[in-house]
Formats: sequence, structure tokens, C-alpha cells
Amino acid sequence: MSTSQTPLKILMLHGYTQSGPLFRSKTRALEKALIKAFPGYSVQLSYPTAPHRLEPSSLPDFNPDSDLQDAEPAYGWWQRKDIPRGDGSEEPEIIYQGLQVGLARIAQTIKDQGPFDGVIGFSQGACAAGMVSSLLDGSPKARLEGFAAVPHGEPFPSSFLLDGGSASEPKLVQPPVKFGVIYSGFRAPGNRYRGFYEPRIGTRTMHFLGALDTVVDEGRSRSLIGVCEEAEVVVHPGGHFLPMQKPWLDAVIGFIARCMKGDGQGNGKEDGKHQEEKVEDMDVPF
Repeated sequence: MSTSQTPLKILMLHGYTQSGPLFRSKTRALEKALIKAFPGYSVQLSYPTAPHRLEPSSLPDFNPDSDLQDAEPAYGWWQRKDIPRGDGSEEPEIIYQGLQVGLARIAQTIKDQGPFDGVIGFSQGACAAGMVSSLLDGSPKARLEGFAAVPHGEPFPSSFLLDGGSASEPKLVQPPVKFGVIYSGFRAPGNRYRGFYEPRIGTRTMHFLGALDTVVDEGRSRSLIGVCEEAEVVVHPGGHFLPMQKPWLDAVIGFIARCMKGDGQGNGKEDGKHQEEKVEDMDVPF
């Protein structure tokens, strides 16, 4: 491959209980489609593995009678903890334990292998992709002020700041990404994580929702869509997985191509609403 080609770098964030290598194996069809669709680019996908290795007993499908020696290592960008509130509320506060460490792993990947043109994530990795898009989007000073304005909120991740900046002119690990592709994504819940979504995310995003997804329901995904300024939504007929058939690959390729060209057409807004495409409107082989 010619070294004169322009790099097309994409950060790939795996889901909860997965790993970088496993996520790559599940997205090889996407990688091949990108290489074919962008012959003028050197397509480079980076697959970091989350820092938190998960105990088998914490996995959703844990079976104490199974042979744990044969189990694939499982990782997460954070672990969810439900903490009782001190105000007597029946609803617990949801804490993403280890979130700062997970984001630090992503920031280090950006420093080592970036800057990236875009980010693609699945499930928990899709939530993280939304956070990354937010942290790098717009004015760094405005984003820092947004985090600081949230009472008892999650602090702005210091791992995304570079030395040499100042309070008035903070410097981030890289410029804004051009696009984000969100598979079965969701918004971090509660007041604590408002800083990631206020101001709203200006990065152009494409969101894939599974009509039969019972792990991340539609309401959770739409809560993230609702804080994205330029969101395109694709509903596929499956469940909690990455659809790799041609119609869904074509949708991603077309979206990335528009973003890389800076095309203002089809930017996810139509009379102030998000652009949405359902399976019945697409040419699918089933």
C-alpha cells in the first residue's frame, strides 16, 4: 500500500464483556468494506481493549457450573453500580465505577495512534463513543465549564487534556472527530453525567437501533440520539449485535463518505428532526 495515501483513522470501541481483538473479529466485514470503498485512503482501525477485566461472576450469562478455564477474557470500560440515595428515594443512583480509568485508556490510544477521523462503538463502547465525541467537540473551554456547572457531577476527564494549556485556553488530545457511528448506544443516566451532554453533541452521528434489541431498549438509545445535534438513525430488524449485511454496511459507508467530504447535505436534520430510515424503506435481502 502506498505511503502517500491519506490516512483514514477510526477508533473502534468494543462492548461490555468484549475485547479489542474480539471486536475486530466481529467487524472484519466492515473493515473490508471500508478498504474497498475508500481506495484513496489508508484505512486504519484501532481496537483498544478496555482496562477493567471482569470477574466471571459479574458477567450477565455467568454459570457457576461452567468451566471457567476455557472462558474468553472479558473487559469493560466501566462497571455499573447502583448506589442507594441518601434522600430516601427508591430509585438508586447509577454510578459508572472506573469510568475515568476507562476514558484514560481511550485518551492514551488517541495519543499513541491518533488523531482519529471518527469513532465507532457498540453497546457500552457506543456510550463511550458518544462521550469521546462530546469531549472533543466544540470549544474545550465551554465543555469544561459545562462539566463544572453540574452539582456533584462527574469531573471532566483530565486524561483528555494536554499539558501546555490554560484555564482560558485548554488543549485537548486531538481536534473534534468528523463522525461517530453508534451501534446499540445509550446515554449515561442521571444528573452526574450531564456534563457529557450539555452543550449537546455537535459531531455528526449515525445510530443503529435493533428492533428486537432486549439489552439496550429503544428508549435508552433515543436518549442519546436526543442530545446529538446532527443524528441519522437506522433501525435494523435484529437484536443486540452489529448488522454486517450489505444494506447496513452501505449505510455506514455512505455516512462516513459524506462526513469525510464535509457534505452539508443529508446532515441528519429534516425540518428540525432527526433523519430516520427503517428496514421497510431499505433494500434488504430478507
